[in-house]
Amino acid sequence: MNLIHAKASQYMVKQATLDITISDGMNSFERAVKRVFDFTLAVIGVVVLSPVFLIIYVCLKSQGDGPALFRQERIGYRGRPFMIYKFRTMVVDSECNGTPQLEQKEDNRLTPVGRFLREHHLDELPQLFNIIRGEMSFVGPRPERKYFIDKIMELNSDYEYIYLMRPGSTSAATLYNGYTDTMEKMLIRLQMDLDYYQKRSLWTDVKILFVTAKFILFGKKF
Repeated sequence: MNLIHAKASQYMVKQATLDITISDGMNSFERAVKRVFDFTLAVIGVVVLSPVFLIIYVCLKSQGDGPALFRQERIGYRGRPFMIYKFRTMVVDSECNGTPQLEQKEDNRLTPVGRFLREHHLDELPQLFNIIRGEMSFVGPRPERKYFIDKIMELNSDYEYIYLMRPGSTSAATLYNGYTDTMEKMLIRLQMDLDYYQKRSLWTDVKILFVTAKFILFGKKF
């Protein structure tokens, strides 16, 4: 069993709600520092990576099959909807039947450029603007669509605790639970995110960012 599966297997899927209220591992000062860190690092990231943004934009537009940017409504901090931004990796009208579909790791809806961006997590770069706007953080639970949140809530209403955090671009669940392409994985991800909420600290965030960067640099799939 590899490290990713071993980490994920530590979390049992709970079908019932928690008996007690769980508390945030960060105090108000740490949350304020986290926000300042997010904003500062995101602004630096946009400036430094602006040539990369331009190259990706040109490559996507050269496909001639639609817009370079993708926006979609997600549910974020305090249950508020917001528009998440990504570089488009799938064909236009990838959900032409109108029913939301979970993304698969090897999805036949991916475009050639989109597949490369997805494999190297470059499609997530526009989320730096979501972080600057305060809609997201670098580290936190991945934001989900209301359609899937409702399905999760039918099985575990503890999802409401997720609204107490800003959603993130990466997390322990992202690293060790992989693509949430099944409802079982979504429920495991929920437990991992709740565990993060209770134990999180500035040092925890630094470690998650370090592991994320290491995985990306060394081409480790997650």
